Amino acid sequence: QVHLVESGGGLVQAGDSLQLSCAASGNTVSGYTMGWFRQAPGKEREFVAAITWNGATIIYADSVKGRFTVSRDNAKNTMYLQMNRMKPEDTAVYYCAARARGGQYMAVTTYAYWGQGTQVTVSS
Repeated sequence: QVHLVESGGGLVQAGDSLQLSCAASGNTVSGYTMGWFRQAPGKEREFVAAITWNGATIIYADSVKGRFTVSRDNAKNTMYLQMNRMKPEDTAVYYCAARARGGQYMAVTTYAYWGQGTQVTVSS
C-alpha cells in the first residue's frame, strides 16, 4: 500500500512561482511512475505531468509545457512540481498519483494511488 501526501499549495499572483511536493510512505515508490493531476471547480480531473521511476520519460500537458517542471527524488520517496509563470487558469486542486503498472500516462484510471490534494490559487 502507498500513501501519498501533497504539500506546498497556496495563493500566489499571476507570474509567480510555486513548488509542490508529494511525499510517499508505505511501500517505496522508487519503481513507480508518478504523476500530477489537477481539478478546477466544475471540471474533470486533468493530467498535468508524469515521470517514470528513473526519470527517463517525462510528459507534460500542453497547457503547462515550458512553465512546469516535474522531478523526483527516489531516496526521499518524494516527487516535486515546480510551477513558474503561473496563470489564473492554473487555479485548481492539485493531486499526485502513483502506479506500478503501465498504461497511458495521461489517463486518470491508470493510477492506483492518490493523495488528498492541495489547493493552488492564482490571482490575476
